[in-house]
Amino acid sequence: MSPAEPAAAEASGKPSAVPDPATASDTAQWYRHFGTVDAPGSSPCYAAWSVGIAGDAEVIRRIDQWPHTKRQPLLILAAARFLGAQISPYRDFRRFLDHHWDAVAEIVLSRSTQTNEAGRCATLLPSLAQIAAAESRPLALIEVGASAGLALFPDRYGYEFVGTGAGAPEESAADSAAEARTTRLVPDGAQPGTFPVLRCVTSGPVPLPAEIPRVAWRAGIDLNPLDVRDPDDVAWLEALVWPEQEFRLERLRQAIAMARERPPLLVAGDLNEQLVELAGRAPADAALVVFHSAVMAYLDAGGRSRFRRTVADLAAERGCHWLSNEGHTVVVQADGSSVVPEMDDARLRGRFLLLQDGQPAAITGPHGQSLEWL
Repeated sequence: MSPAEPAAAEASGKPSAVPDPATASDTAQWYRHFGTVDAPGSSPCYAAWSVGIAGDAEVIRRIDQWPHTKRQPLLILAAARFLGAQISPYRDFRRFLDHHWDAVAEIVLSRSTQTNEAGRCATLLPSLAQIAAAESRPLALIEVGASAGLALFPDRYGYEFVGTGAGAPEESAADSAAEARTTRLVPDGAQPGTFPVLRCVTSGPVPLPAEIPRVAWRAGIDLNPLDVRDPDDVAWLEALVWPEQEFRLERLRQAIAMARERPPLLVAGDLNEQLVELAGRAPADAALVVFHSAVMAYLDAGGRSRFRRTVADLAAERGCHWLSNEGHTVVVQADGSSVVPEMDDARLRGRFLLLQDGQPAAITGPHGQSLEWL
């Protein structure tokens, strides 16, 4: 796929004029939303690149030639980073895209945004601990959309929960507040320095556990599971970490090193086709929990309805629990359906909604950085 000749303004190094949001294409609006809502505060580079793409009619035209589910901002940005794009102003990034468009397109069309953020375990841990306590038994975990399975090890990570009191969590406020309350948890029997420590800023009545719940069995499903022993897969996982977030990159590398010691059971296939059979392999004396983060956006409304019915059947048949950790705009749905109908996107502001057995429980940072209990 070769790029067309850029317009005169682009040939001079200047991006196209920013279109009126009311007349901008759906793709342009998607990139502008990511650049003005999701990325700021996490990656100034991704914010600038996304806003730049949103106002660049030629790049939008090229992106619109891809299948709908391949047009998401994170996918093209990660593909460029995978090929060596460095933090830079949009003008330089645009030049990089022109020079590498065929390679970028090849990666976009062959890969997907399989971000495997271990930090999300911090926002799931209170719910997992509640389930384990209520059931009085260890957990059996199934993650759908598991990528390389790094979120399947909540019992092997350390945690640092920093409480800020009521209201939405603000990490800067937590850092400066003398009265901030910190709860630390470490894996049973682990030596300091041998595990990643997941830091999470909390607000509201978060039911923090006194100890990390025990996991007796773990498995994942993914259309294309990534192998922590494959250097190419590891390089893709690293490219999915946003620029300027070196702490996430270091955390990823620590989690990968840990997973290599005992790789999780990962099943290749569609989650709606594989879930029931995999659930049947979970030990009967453990509390089964099916969970996912930033996955449901890849299913249309029919696929999500089928998944909910399957989980409901598992709940009725063997008491399965369900944790859903999803945001509105990971992927914009071609059918116009909402991934998170339970809460207005204006309230989430780029964050995720955590549902526990179908009920809203918390608003979470998309990388596990914050937890606002509802």
